[in-house]
Amino acid sequence: MGEELGRAVSDPDLESLGLKEEGLRDLFRMMALTRRADLEATALQRQGELAVYPPLAGQEAAQVGSAYALEESDWIFPSYRELGAAVVRGVDLVEYLHFYRATWHGGTYDATAHRFGYVSVPVGSQILHAVGYAMGAKLDGASLCTLAYFGDGATSEGDFHEGCNFAAVFHAPVIFFCQNNQWAISVPVSAQTVAPIWRKADAYGFPGVQVDGNDVLAVYQATREAAARARDEGIPTLIEAVTYRMGPHSTADDASRYRPASELETWKARDPIDRYRERLVRAGVADDGFFAEVEQEAGAFAARLRAGVIASEPRPVEEMFAWVFAELPEHLRRQRQEVLGD
Repeated sequence: MGEELGRAVSDPDLESLGLKEEGLRDLFRMMALTRRADLEATALQRQGELAVYPPLAGQEAAQVGSAYALEESDWIFPSYRELGAAVVRGVDLVEYLHFYRATWHGGTYDATAHRFGYVSVPVGSQILHAVGYAMGAKLDGASLCTLAYFGDGATSEGDFHEGCNFAAVFHAPVIFFCQNNQWAISVPVSAQTVAPIWRKADAYGFPGVQVDGNDVLAVYQATREAAARARDEGIPTLIEAVTYRMGPHSTADDASRYRPASELETWKARDPIDRYRERLVRAGVADDGFFAEVEQEAGAFAARLRAGVIASEPRPVEEMFAWVFAELPEHLRRQRQEVLGD
């Protein structure tokens, strides 16, 4: 990554990463699965199977590289666009997409089993969750860190600044991972902040790093080093992964109304999957046979996703009354009786 914190990280030497060839290929595989699943989820929404969906095409390297760099015991706190990180953590995407199908708030997967928090839509709220969990783990004497994903727009939220300040003062083992995809819905990053996002860490006294978010290996390296600082020294890090949202903010958005087509074409030429494929070929780590296998696996992966979502039944009605109160208040008890007849 280079000795100077804050230096833009790009194109790290393969030998410095500590990844074997299998790991290098696995990164590509997960990026490819993510891209295919993302396209499938978008299609499912267009066909009425999902209520809404936020595409992530273009951000695969930022998500896969960072999630892959963590230890199994580390926790991830996503926003609403982290399907790629969910793939790395082995989350069942049919269960994940229950949130977007509007049948379960946050998704039906086991967050504890995957150490992957539930989908969080209120902008920046998951940052506080990550800091709080990290503090709890520190008090328990656990050796782990947490990583919070958020976008450039979230850096204008109070939750971001409160989380950074608290983590700095109390030495919480947190990675603040900003996917700067250039647009907070229709607001460009130039109208969001004057100083570079990574420089905001200066105000809180911990390291800030800007990384090429379309370079999966650079993201992996920056995150791995930040995680080590967090676990070993209790030092938070703000990582700004410079990337691009090639699709709309969500399937309810028309990005063509505010984003110039020329900008999109420029970033398409920096497609993170194409770039990494070329890197693997140059390094002699992967060949056409490998890529063909991944393509076949991605097709089957997407097919299972589609079949699972379409076959999803409505959740049991009694779940509306579960897991909040140890003993139901009288008004909810009456409602439950009216609905279920018990």
